[in-house]
Amino acid sequence: MAPGVVLQMSNLRYLTILLAMFLVGCGTSGGTIDYDDRPPEPTVGATPEYRLGAGDIVSVSVWKNPDLSVRVPVRPDGYISVPLVGDVLAGKRTPDEIARSTEEKLLQFIRTPKVSIIVEELNSDEFKNRVRVVGGVAEPKSISHREGMTVLDLVLEAGGVNEFASPEASKLYRTVNGDTNIYPVYLESILKEGVLDSNYDLYPGDVISVPERRF
Repeated sequence: MAPGVVLQMSNLRYLTILLAMFLVGCGTSGGTIDYDDRPPEPTVGATPEYRLGAGDIVSVSVWKNPDLSVRVPVRPDGYISVPLVGDVLAGKRTPDEIARSTEEKLLQFIRTPKVSIIVEELNSDEFKNRVRVVGGVAEPKSISHREGMTVLDLVLEAGGVNEFASPEASKLYRTVNGDTNIYPVYLESILKEGVLDSNYDLYPGDVISVPERRF
């Protein structure tokens, strides 16, 4: 075979390899995520009954006994103060459990007490209703979750990534049914290329971690 033909075939083979590499690169574009690999949304269903904690404020109503009805906070020791019966344990208990316990204590004073407990302020639950971003951002944040908040919203709240960040290696940590799962967040693709596949909707308790480069 003539040297010129061999050279042309070598060039053709080289171009074929380059084209294949280009096509592979296009098929694995950074920031894209298959739908099945996206983090699941928390299950929509019956909301678990709330258990009170220190700082919550409840309204205690005793039927036909307005003088015994009161609006009180849950103390740091987990108790509330109810007229006539004194302290009633409220911490880590549901409103219904507190009502039944109060009724039992009132039995020695009232023949058929009927008590209702209404939670007016959920101060102790505020920590669980937050979202957080840590690591390579201008100002790590822990803020109250807002409906419709996304990864990008939270990162912008934190002032964006800092000069040491490795944003494309960011992660979302989400706990579902007691299990913490980790999902990729291609933050550089979101910020610089507008590829929003990993701009997930956030839910209470979510944590975004932005790693910093190691020098």
